Amino acid sequence: MQKQPMSGSTSMPNQQPVPANMNHGGHEVFDLHEVLAGQINVMDQFMMFRQYIKDQELIDILDRQYQFIMEQYNILVDAFSTGADPQQKTGQYEMKMSNDVIYGLQPSQPKKPNQSIQDIKEAGVSGHMLGLLKSTSSLLAMTGVEVTNPVVRRVIQDSVPNYMEMAYEVFLYQNKHHYYQVPQLKEQDMQQMISGFQKAQGKPQMPGQNQNGMLQ
Repeated sequence: MQKQPMSGSTSMPNQQPVPANMNHGGHEVFDLHEVLAGQINVMDQFMMFRQYIKDQELIDILDRQYQFIMEQYNILVDAFSTGADPQQKTGQYEMKMSNDVIYGLQPSQPKKPNQSIQDIKEAGVSGHMLGLLKSTSSLLAMTGVEVTNPVVRRVIQDSVPNYMEMAYEVFLYQNKHHYYQVPQLKEQDMQQMISGFQKAQGKPQMPGQNQNGMLQ
């Protein structure tokens, strides 16, 4: 992460150089509008969620993530509108939760839709937060592979692990409070599954190559 973006200007043979702020393909422009609008949507929904949270730990997570998302949004707007290196480098989100996961299932009440606004609690709010962060990280990953502007591509590429980290932080919060329970396979089944692959051995002989790896 945080690698220095490349220059955003480019040119093709027999063509005039394309200004950095215009160095975008049509498909890229539409995708970036979807990404930026999506990030606004995440921030707006986080703002709406906050009024329903009483747990200070979740409030702290939401506030820190909101601030980070807003900073990343500004960086992407800067890169997209200018095609040049943004004034601020893409940061790295650092969660406060430990990586300890609670495995196993505990008895719990079946889930059902809320009957009123008073039924909205931390379990549901954190679930919505997790869903938004997961969908945004997926959208960024799909968008980044088709971005032509090298600066914008780098900013999006660096944003993917940050959204994954924020989603993981919310998952850990949910898991800690038994909102998101993680079952495990039986030990024998687990061992069989994790032993189901081996490392590749030796040098493969590709079609059209001899045993020395030379083209035939």
